[in-house]
Amino acid sequence: MESMITVFGSANMDLVAYVERAPELGETVSGREFRTICGGKGANQAIASARAGGEVRFVGAVGSDGFGAELREALDRSGVDTRALRTVEGPSGIAHIVVEDGGANSIIVVPGANGKVTAEDAERLDGDALLLQLELPLPAVVAAARAFPGLVVLTPAPVVPLPRELLDAVGLLLPNEHEAAAITGLTAPEEALEALLALVPEAVVTLGADGAIYGSRDGSRLRVPGRPVEAVDTTAAGDTFAGAFTVARTEGRTAQEALEFATAAAALSVQRPGASTSMPTRDEIDAEVG
Repeated sequence: MESMITVFGSANMDLVAYVERAPELGETVSGREFRTICGGKGANQAIASARAGGEVRFVGAVGSDGFGAELREALDRSGVDTRALRTVEGPSGIAHIVVEDGGANSIIVVPGANGKVTAEDAERLDGDALLLQLELPLPAVVAAARAFPGLVVLTPAPVVPLPRELLDAVGLLLPNEHEAAAITGLTAPEEALEALLALVPEAVVTLGADGAIYGSRDGSRLRVPGRPVEAVDTTAAGDTFAGAFTVARTEGRTAQEALEFATAAAALSVQRPGASTSMPTRDEIDAEVG
């Protein structure tokens, strides 16, 4: 059963430099490669969802510059419906990303057009699930969550204080272990998961190479181990997981099946460079899951 997913989020052009190691403050290092890649947590999750087999609509904004046209084209090419993606005057959002040879990355985001998304853009949202992140103005994110009639999935990144009115509208919170610790003040992922369930009905904490853990208020607790792979670039692995997990859940799969599907998708993505360019297709994920 094909799922209908709306992504209300950011679209950035990723400016990616690949280096042996990231520079220290005041230091200059030589890079070995540079790429421009369609990114932003919203666009990443939209493309991940579409490639994982979902029917996806993207709501947000790009600028009137060349990056804006490239971002729209990349989404269209991936099968994402961009009719609700506005073009606004000025620059598009960008992310400056430094990727070390071991796969670790550091990122600076300049919002650009994403900062012009408003609560009015959140009107008339529909579908089986809504994917949200925190790279848009918070009032717009809150409005989208409160207006959406189906499952609301929030990736709380970058971490900001989460207002009660937002949490009350979220059905599933999907942080990584660092975000979970920042939200709850608890460094042990299992303890953080329990604290998150005091805030929302379901939560998944992703653990990088160690897989993911899931909990719900009905008492379910699940753990799926990571898949042993050699990471090339971990950029957007979390977004790949979020998109694939949401597709699986909206198709009616169990939480266990969704975790395995999403973990396989994320494992495939880290073996390739880039953000959206690294995301696997449905056939690739199905083959990996077996």
